[in-house]
Amino acid sequence: MFVNSDKYIKYLKMWLIGLFLLIVLMVAVGGLTRLTDSGLSITEWELFTGILPPLNSNEWNQYFLEYKKIPEYKNINYGMSLHEFKVIFYWEYAHRILARIVGLFTIIPLFIFWIKFRNTKFYSNKYFWIFFAICLQGFIGWFMVSSGLTQNNDVSHFRLALHLSLALFILSLIFWYILDCFNTKKFDIKISNLFLLFIFKLIILQIVLGAFLSGLDGGLIYNTWPDMNGTFFPSDVLFRDLFTSELLYNTSIIQFFHRFTAYMLVMLILIMNYLFLKNRIGIKNIIFFDLALFIQIFLGIITLKSGVEIKYASLHQLGSIFVLTSYLVILYKTSSIPFRFGKNP
Repeated sequence: MFVNSDKYIKYLKMWLIGLFLLIVLMVAVGGLTRLTDSGLSITEWELFTGILPPLNSNEWNQYFLEYKKIPEYKNINYGMSLHEFKVIFYWEYAHRILARIVGLFTIIPLFIFWIKFRNTKFYSNKYFWIFFAICLQGFIGWFMVSSGLTQNNDVSHFRLALHLSLALFILSLIFWYILDCFNTKKFDIKISNLFLLFIFKLIILQIVLGAFLSGLDGGLIYNTWPDMNGTFFPSDVLFRDLFTSELLYNTSIIQFFHRFTAYMLVMLILIMNYLFLKNRIGIKNIIFFDLALFIQIFLGIITLKSGVEIKYASLHQLGSIFVLTSYLVILYKTSSIPFRFGKNP
């Protein structure tokens, strides 16, 4: 039976774009959940329960009682009222509801595509990789939350960074598939893949360091720029501290690394700009990426100098998506790497 591929491509594009926007929203809500210290307010995974919020005082008291058992309440929020608890509860609840919506919005269209188009030559199973990654993200999310329920006042910053990194990987994968679906034209002249991939890895490293800072509340110290309270290197650490086992737990050093990586990125991106301008390729893409980077740097400085005000910190986190996706366009158009996990479309 003949099936028009245009219909499949049309629905595929709509689904991928919708899923991309949903996950951007989820990253934003997740960031606000972290910034409001709300992530530990629900102490059970509730994989198949918890769809509805507490509907009466008994249910609210039960959730609140479970929260009172964890170190965050005992050491930080002791004496919190039920009304105050409801505020942080609803942030985490919204994050979990969005996760369920993302899961359904992923698997239902995938099965519809599979049932209707699987016997056609243009169908591809590669999009199931998105669903597998989202399922893994759900597990990592609980893995992160569980690290703050017994001995620590907060979640592990390593697990927080893993959770954010996987979210950005999922966004990148979806975005790459979107570029494929729209048959995005590639540049005629190639720039060194190794150079571009090195910049990409630095961008990822910078995002991970930002997650470390968030997890360690490292933005609350050294709220000056470009210096760190008058010095280039933080004054409360020694050079030999860079070689200790506590390196990735030291907030001052992590903030220094975050700043230094940003400076490295700016230098390398200036070289990249020169190469693209010299070869007269991708001028619009480069300008767009430069704009994303400039906005992100500006938001980072404002976030730091404001003592991590929630509105600036949230925009700074979303800015990382802007930077990442605008760079992925350049990488896609320049590189021949088959980042497809299957045939097109």
